[in-house]
Amino acid sequence: MEKLFHLKEHGTNIRTEIIAGLTTFLTMAYIIFLNPTVIGQSNPAFAAAGYEGAMADSAVFTATCIGAAIGTWLIGWLSNYPMAQAPGLGLNAVFAYTLCIGFGLSPSAALAAVFIGGVFFILLTVTGARKAIVEAIPVSLKKAISAGIGLFIALIGFSNAGIVIGQNDGAATAVDLAAFTKPSTILALAGLIIITILVIQKVRGAIFIGMILTAVIGNVCQFAFGIEMGITPPTNWVPHVDFSMFGQCFVGFGELFSAPIASITAVLITLLMVDMFDTIGTLIGAADKAGYLDENGNLPKIERAMLADALATSAGAVFGTSTVTTYVESTSGIAAGGRTGLTSTVTGLCFAFALVLSPLLGFVPTAATAPVLIIVGIMMCSSLKDIDWPDLEVAFPCFFTVVGMPFFYSITDGIAFGFISYVIVKIARAKFKEVHPLMYVICGLFVIMYVITGLQSLGIL
Repeated sequence: MEKLFHLKEHGTNIRTEIIAGLTTFLTMAYIIFLNPTVIGQSNPAFAAAGYEGAMADSAVFTATCIGAAIGTWLIGWLSNYPMAQAPGLGLNAVFAYTLCIGFGLSPSAALAAVFIGGVFFILLTVTGARKAIVEAIPVSLKKAISAGIGLFIALIGFSNAGIVIGQNDGAATAVDLAAFTKPSTILALAGLIIITILVIQKVRGAIFIGMILTAVIGNVCQFAFGIEMGITPPTNWVPHVDFSMFGQCFVGFGELFSAPIASITAVLITLLMVDMFDTIGTLIGAADKAGYLDENGNLPKIERAMLADALATSAGAVFGTSTVTTYVESTSGIAAGGRTGLTSTVTGLCFAFALVLSPLLGFVPTAATAPVLIIVGIMMCSSLKDIDWPDLEVAFPCFFTVVGMPFFYSITDGIAFGFISYVIVKIARAKFKEVHPLMYVICGLFVIMYVITGLQSLGIL
């Protein structure tokens, strides 16, 4: 292990890495159950749109586990970073609502688009183009990206816990504080208190221990006292591995390229922009939390991490799932002490074992994992101190980046608004040369993406 992952050099050990890997997995394991409801046959939007081409839930479940295992192993082994990958939450919505329902593609054709996107990213990575894009981003914006992701995942945590609830259209506020009447919300609050105390006391493996304690409390309350905690016991202990979508992306090439060139371009640009900056944003945020960024805010070996993402995306499409990307939940394992690819190896093994042990995951309720996202969000906001807020040229784009992610519920949109405002501010100050040429190109592509999205929503594309 020492030879493979250089544990001593990174100040860690096997026990810590195993705990970190388990922590990351338990924090993001929800995706193996959520992904089928987004791109599988149980998605009610498909039926509402009269769309009958949805994939079987069991096939999506299988592809999700395999895609996550492959991606997580690749990023761990290629870069030796403690990151984890899986089909992206948000990217799967692009697959279902934009590619399938919006553009009318079959699942096979949509998977073909995902596969092409992965191949394109491989080419960008091996040529150094993706690394150049990352290095073109100012340090202040990289710090803002890290903090923005912190707020974003904290919001996800508060929402998953039931502490923050959404309001209906026409309400006085967009969100509100819950009344704390649901047992699962109270359990999440208890978990938040437990994990906070353990972290403040600097207990080794505090996040993982706190998560397990919260899950145990939830199980005791539900099964011993009959208090509903949202825990779903398995009804069938026999796993069902479904490879029916394997290779279907190749079947979809004919349909994809028979579409009008404008539609094909819109599909690929939308998919590429969302995936690229979801991945870049998450990598920078997680790397900043782990202390991997250099003095210029750049991530060493980022091309290897991004190559893993690109390879995993194409592999995931072959097995039958949407774009695979790095997960913000990787920061939970980093916060638990993970520092090397051994963390990723453990997380990947958990995803592989989830194919046959998936019924056990039902005993870890959302109320036990939600507090972890909140705690990690707090930790990631530490990068705000490195931003020169009194300098308004810096403050404006950083502010839009930080608040855009939770407000728009999108890492990509937060980055887009931050980048575009950065270019506008520099142009307004006649500091054209301070902007890296690639930043102009990126902002232009973001604008094109929003124009395409607008035209598509109007039914023009």
